[in-house]
Amino acid sequence: MPDKANRPGNRLMDRPEYRLKQQPLTCLANTSVFDAVLAMSEKNFGAIVVIDKLKKVIGVFTERDVMNKVVGKELNTHKTLVKDIMTPNPRVANETDDLIDWLRIMSNERFRRLPVVDGNGHIKAVFTQGDFVSYTWPDLIYQMKNFATATVSKNWAIFLIIGGIILYSLAMVILVKTLV
Repeated sequence: MPDKANRPGNRLMDRPEYRLKQQPLTCLANTSVFDAVLAMSEKNFGAIVVIDKLKKVIGVFTERDVMNKVVGKELNTHKTLVKDIMTPNPRVANETDDLIDWLRIMSNERFRRLPVVDGNGHIKAVFTQGDFVSYTWPDLIYQMKNFATATVSKNWAIFLIIGGIILYSLAMVILVKTLV
């Protein structure tokens, strides 16, 4: 389990996008697959967080579950319940957890959706791998810029020599073309 974020601004809840995320779609475990899929369709969501009566996360029900476990097995969507199809006991993050830790865990364990809960264990948001990429993309660009700057600064003499050779070569090509 990841630790609480050590660096300011690195908690899941610190991200500006966190406050803008839509409220997660939820249902109880005894909801029919038909009703769950209908709700997902109406809201254009790819997953539903399955909660118990105390609003604690007990599972995740996804489009992939519908395709592989219902359609692929020709089950009756009106009679099949979400609890029979959902992924039970999913990994759940606290909103104070470190963003980078969860990015690594999701990548290593190969799951796409991460329910995020508050201090009472109530669902607050669902982060996807795409969310993590968009949240970390500016940081990656910044790191690459610093790396490139450090590389150029460290090897400045080489870049000057190579640049000089290129400019000299271009000047010679232009001179030969104008003389011919």
